[in-house]
Amino acid sequence: MSRMLVLTEAELRRIVGLDLSAVDCVEAAFAALATKPVAMPPILRLDIPEHRGEVDVKTAYVPGLDGFAIKVSPGFFDNPRLGLPSLNGLMILFSARTGLVEALLLDNGYLTDVRTAAAGAVAARHLARPDAAVAAIFGAGMQAGLQLQALALVRPIREARIWARDAQKANKAAAELSRKLGFAVTAIADPQAAVKGADIIVTTTPAERPILMADWIEPGQHITAMGSDSEHKNEIDPTVLARATYVADRLSQTRRLGELAHAIRAGSASADQAFAELGEVIAGQRPGRTRTDEITLADLTGTGVQDTAIANLAAARARTAGAGQTIDTKAEAGDTA
Repeated sequence: MSRMLVLTEAELRRIVGLDLSAVDCVEAAFAALATKPVAMPPILRLDIPEHRGEVDVKTAYVPGLDGFAIKVSPGFFDNPRLGLPSLNGLMILFSARTGLVEALLLDNGYLTDVRTAAAGAVAARHLARPDAAVAAIFGAGMQAGLQLQALALVRPIREARIWARDAQKANKAAAELSRKLGFAVTAIADPQAAVKGADIIVTTTPAERPILMADWIEPGQHITAMGSDSEHKNEIDPTVLARATYVADRLSQTRRLGELAHAIRAGSASADQAFAELGEVIAGQRPGRTRTDEITLADLTGTGVQDTAIANLAAARARTAGAGQTIDTKAEAGDTA
């Protein structure tokens, strides 16, 4: 008999949070990229320009994990005008041994939010200075807040600044995050002022032109670029790469659609230049930060291993908690496809 677990967003929010176990889960997935024969095909992308829509499909098989996930992630950016969310999606978890569907995770993008924030924490854990206490966040949306929350899990953050093009949103986000996280979060109108004296800078916007400039960057700072997950997006001044130790989540991917792709086009990096991947740094195969005054840059475009990791974590948590609905997917005798 074939049985499938179905979990709604509400159930997933109850059993999977942004905590150290989620960070550790994503960290192990990155390490697997460097140490195991992971199968992770390029992102499949579908554009629907007349409705400002894009759909990404990501997947990966990670040896040692019981299941592999396929994630379908639509983003339709005119939806707010219709009173609908811009992002949604789901994950399907298959058995790595039989290929049968084990779980349908109707998360509407929630698990992606968690694994993306967890990846930011992993990057900071391995590349930011251990004493990093001041964060600057570019953006005032859901991911901006989650990135700051994730940073506070791995570094002694005591102060944060928020910059966004929409000052009203920045002020609202700063007030909410101050209450939630228990340290001072301030909205800053000038992006350069937000960066000055910060230890960690995280960009979480859909910007198509650089919003973080090279001459603002100070020795010892760490930058995590989260927003450049498609070819037209670009948050970081390409010349930053000439000053920073650059680390990719997946080098073949960041050469195509990350901040590295823009640096290659601008001549700040070469197409065949060798850079470390985050998994190699985690596994000790390549150095990360080696000096306190070093500038580090993590280019995180989102990988299928993160989705497979968080989907396995969610399914395991659901089974332990007895959450979700289990349905029989086997056709009755005589049924036809």
